[in-house]
Order: sequence, then structure tokens, then C-alpha cells
Amino acid sequence: VRRVEQIQFVEEKQEFNKFPTKTGRRSLSRSISQSSTDSYSSAASYTDSSDDETSPRDRTQVNSKGSSDFCVKNIKQAEFGRREIEIAEQDMSALISLRKRAQSEKPLAGAKIVGCTHITAQTAVLIETLVALGAQCRWTACNIYSTQNEVAAALSEAGVAVFAWKGESEDDFWWCIDRCVNTEGWQPNMVIVKDQGHRRGECHWGSQVSPCLITTCAHTKSSASTSRSLLSRLYQLSKAGKLCVPAMNVNDSVTKQKFDNLYCCRESILDGLKRTTDVMFGGKQVVVCGYGEVGKGCCAALKALGAIVYVTEIDPICALQACMDGFRVVKLNEIIRQVDVIITCTGNKNVVTRDQLDRMKNGSIVCNMGHSNTEIDVASLRTPELTWERVRSQVDHVIWPDGRRIILLAEGRLLNLSCSTVPTFVLSITATTQALALIELYNAPEGRYKQDVYLLPKKMDEYVASLHLATFEAHLTELTDEQAKYLGLNKNGPFKPNYYRCSSSPSEQFFTAADE
Repeated sequence: VRRVEQIQFVEEKQEFNKFPTKTGRRSLSRSISQSSTDSYSSAASYTDSSDDETSPRDRTQVNSKGSSDFCVKNIKQAEFGRREIEIAEQDMSALISLRKRAQSEKPLAGAKIVGCTHITAQTAVLIETLVALGAQCRWTACNIYSTQNEVAAALSEAGVAVFAWKGESEDDFWWCIDRCVNTEGWQPNMVIVKDQGHRRGECHWGSQVSPCLITTCAHTKSSASTSRSLLSRLYQLSKAGKLCVPAMNVNDSVTKQKFDNLYCCRESILDGLKRTTDVMFGGKQVVVCGYGEVGKGCCAALKALGAIVYVTEIDPICALQACMDGFRVVKLNEIIRQVDVIITCTGNKNVVTRDQLDRMKNGSIVCNMGHSNTEIDVASLRTPELTWERVRSQVDHVIWPDGRRIILLAEGRLLNLSCSTVPTFVLSITATTQALALIELYNAPEGRYKQDVYLLPKKMDEYVASLHLATFEAHLTELTDEQAKYLGLNKNGPFKPNYYRCSSSPSEQFFTAADE
């Protein structure tokens, strides 16, 4: 019996020796970890490793129709990207329904739309809807980490001029915007811009596409647009009488604020953190900077997993809401040494400063769910005395001379669209809102919209919501004539006044931790 056991042990040892050495096992583990982080939609893309090191700008690619008017990572990924888009369409039934209803009328015939947004499967459904409604589209990315390479390839194969790939440099950003806007014989007359797209190309939008119509929507912000956002700039120009085009403020529509900002972030915050760090949240101390709709969603998700959640706010109304929701409202400096995770959700600049980063405990996680990469003072970390160590895709250890380190996600850019995915159904609501805003602006009688910034009509907000109710087999109660008269409403809506807004936090515009 002992001899049999020895033989079995020898065989097991020989089998074990077939596996990689210690170095090899570490490489294998790294590979698996990388794969698990990169295998989803916008966090990564299906890539051919043979051309990973070559910039798309240095290669000439041609789609099956013979066109080379695009620049993506690898046009050969188009088939894979098409499957991603088809999957997204299944959960964007309302937008597909709008496409089918209006396709025969071609309400956007003659529209030449330039877009600067995240390029994901969900955005692709919007772009192809605009094309189906008669528009010509050219597209570029507003975030260097959120582009799905395979989706960009699928759009390019379908004839949409896309200039974007995951991991662009700043120089690539400008080059892509220039190629997108400046093409011979094609003058855009509409613009759709998200997030930091305006910062990447505001000079282009101002000088190359006027006159035009603009619809703007910021993906993960709460309440008011920030002082650094396109929307705020448009209001400033309008107030000064210098705005030369009509603009539709989609950001402050109820369907955008309440659903995209709140429900989307409530789910995607955990997805992003889990994919990048594998952290367990039970008992962890987390501070969420800003309690607008994005902050509310993040806090609710973290609290549900057992985290101890603190909130920083400048708005007393939002601060009171946080208190009554069971969160302790503090100043960041009061707890900076004890927290395990910092999440910024304000849209402002310098919310987390270098001085505060210097005082964080070893292994703390720092990330952003707000406007762009201005909330965390990442620039101050790029100094000779600090060491940057890339440990996963979009995960960096920033190491101090004493060995202490923080875990910085997506270099301070949007966590959910850089490192994870976002719920397709919620994006259907936002995309439908954007499509209707474009149709409204483009088809409005001359003189209806002057050189000013307009809010989405409440009736249109309610229509977007009604399109999505069928997914839940929901049945609306109808007012009787007597009830409608009593409330002073039309039986068919709108049911809320135009000034009604779900959001309540101006913290995106004013919050700063620098002076605390």
C-alpha cells in the first residue's frame, strides 16, 4: 500500500512540475487577472496582440466597402463588435422602437452630426439609430479609456467615420477630433458632446461647426453642470449674448438625471471597483464626495454591501438628505487618514488634493465617478519622488518613498466607463432622450429656438419614460375627466411643470475640498 502511495505521489509531483515555475505561475496569474479585468465591454476590447504596439495613426486600414475614412484599433474586430451591438440592442428596445417608428419618415435627413462621446455598444445603437433616421455621422471619443475597440471597428465597417481607440494619448485626442471635424466637402450642422468632449475640442466645435445645433449630455454627473463643462460654458455665452447656435440641455432632463445618474451609478460603481481591485466592502470605510444623484447611487450601493459610508457636501439640502439617509456628513480632512476608499462625484476640480493624498493610509483606493479627471489632483502625483507601478489594466500603485502606496483607478478618470460596464437599459433611456432632442432641434420651425440654451420639454421626458415601461409590463392609471379638471392637467400629460427637476445638488459646480 505504501508503495502505491509513493507511486501516486511521484505521479502527482511529475504532474505538478508540468505547470510553470514560480515566475511562470506569476505570469499566468497576471494573465488570468488581466483577462478577467479586460474581458468585458468598455473596460477593454477584443484585440489582436500582433498590432497592439502600433498606433492606428501609423496604419492605413480599409473596410469591406473600400473606405478608409476612419481610424480604429483594428477593423478586423468588426464582426466581434457587431455581436456586442446586437446584444446591447436587446436591452434597448425603446430606442429600437423609436427607430422603427420614425425610420420611414427620415426626420434627420440632411443632418450632419459630429459626436464626441464614449464609444461603446450602447452608443453604437444610438449612432445607428441616427443613421437609420437619415443622418450622416462622424464620431470621436471623449475619454481615452472608454472606447470599445471592437465596437469602433463595427461602426467603421458599417460606414460611420469613427476616429477613436482605447488608450489614446492627449495628442491622439486632438488628432482624432481634427480628423473627425475637418474633412473635405462635409460641414457638420449638429453636435452631440458628452463629458470632457467639450474640453478636448471646444475650439473645434466653436470654429468648425458653426452654425449648428448642439445637444449636450454629461454621463455621470449629478444636478447642475460644472463650471468646467460645456453646458456651463454655453450658459455663460448665452448670458453674454455670444452664443451663436441653439443648444438643448439634455443633462438636466429628468430622464437623464434620475435614471442615468442615479440608477446607472448605483450598479456600475461596484462593478468597477470589484473588477479592478477585488476588494470586499463589508466593514470598509468609504467617503463619497458629493451627494447629488451620482453620489446617492454610489452611497446606496456601498451601504448595501456593509461599508461604513461618509459623505462630503457643500449644499446644506443635499447634506441634510445624506444625514436622513443614514450617512455621516464630514469634511474630508477629518477622516482622510482612516478611510479605505475615496470616491469623487462632484464634477469640480481639486476635490482630493496632493496634501490629502499624502496623508492617506497605505493601500487606500482612490477613484472618480464624476465629470472628468480634474477631481483628483493626479498631476501632482507625477513627480520624481513618487513611483508609478501598473498592476492591472487601469490600476496603478502610486508609491511614496517610505513604501506607502495608494491604488489609483483609471488615472482619475471615470471609473465605470473606464474599468467596468454600465447597465444597457439605463443607457437606452439616455440615448432615446438624446435622439428625440436632436429630432426636435433639427425639425423645429425657424425661430422656435434662438441662440440660447433650452431644456428638454417635459412632455418629451414623459414620452421617453413611457417607451420604457413596456419592458416591465407596467400599466399606467388614466385620469378621469373630473380628476384632470381638479388637478388642472391634460389627461395625456405633461403631468409635471417644466420647472420640475428631480435633481437637487449644485455640488458639482461648487464643491472643493481644498479649502476645508
